[in-house]
Amino acid sequence: MEFDLLGSLTPRDRENTPAGPDAPQCSRKGCREAAAWRIRWNNPRVHTPERRKTWLACPDHREHLEQFLRARGFWKDTVPMTGPDAAGGAPAEGA
Repeated sequence: MEFDLLGSLTPRDRENTPAGPDAPQCSRKGCREAAAWRIRWNNPRVHTPERRKTWLACPDHREHLEQFLRARGFWKDTVPMTGPDAAGGAPAEGA
């Protein structure tokens, strides 16, 4: 009997697999509003200085997410989603 590990991880019925959001969403737990900001950060104990992780924020949660990261010394910068630097980074889950 042959076992296909990678095949077992692939959904068998892709048509019934839920799709992700159509537009980038806020990273605040429970928020499904459209993201307007990229909050870039890194944890210096884990990441190299040039590495940036990204959270997305709606206008209502931008300040909360920035304060959370600043309190830990992780915040680096915040850029608008439509700005010249908006293409970089992938969102992280939750806050």
